[in-house]
Amino acid sequence: MDWQTTLLRIGIAIAVSTLIGVEREYKGRPAGMRTHVLVCLGACIVALIEASFMAEISKVSDGRVSYSFGRVTAQVITGVGFLGAGTIFTARKKIAGLTTAASLWNAACLGLAIGYGYYLIALVGGVFVLGVLVVMQRIVRVNTMKKLEIKFIHRVETITFINAYFESLGIQILDVDFHVENRDNGNLYTNIYTLKLPGKTYYTDIVNHLSEHTNVQSIRTTNT
Repeated sequence: MDWQTTLLRIGIAIAVSTLIGVEREYKGRPAGMRTHVLVCLGACIVALIEASFMAEISKVSDGRVSYSFGRVTAQVITGVGFLGAGTIFTARKKIAGLTTAASLWNAACLGLAIGYGYYLIALVGGVFVLGVLVVMQRIVRVNTMKKLEIKFIHRVETITFINAYFESLGIQILDVDFHVENRDNGNLYTNIYTLKLPGKTYYTDIVNHLSEHTNVQSIRTTNT
């Protein structure tokens, strides 16, 4: 393999992975542009090494020596799997980082395709990966109907704050179940809201924001 081809494939790998990485970094995800570029570039280099190795074996042995194609590159997929696992974390009983882990895995696959010279596969695959990350979230939005259970103190003050927060985001309150627990140090109130969320508003964001209020004792989503 000549050096022009090597540079071309490395350049394409960097360009494709940069686009994916920029999208992830723009959204503040744990693995951004540099991580995606390094993963894709590393996979491309491994593919270049194996492709060159196969070409040399075939040339020297005149076809008398066989080589199991893909054994080296298979380890790339396994290794990236462990790397992707590092971007997945759990906070407030919510799992985050799955999309970033998947984008890292796809970056490695694209790097392998580019390294082996399958430019069309890499191009089409890269377009679809970007499409899923950028476009699909805007077109297809699934917000499973849930209820929001909030336990709080200082009823009037807290409900005023919650209602104002919902109104600021355009969240509609469809129903509220209410009960109070009498305690020695004051009443504990529980509101269970059935909500209608507008576009680009998620329960995880609501939970994170409302939980910061000092009067909110606990908050969680429930399907019941």
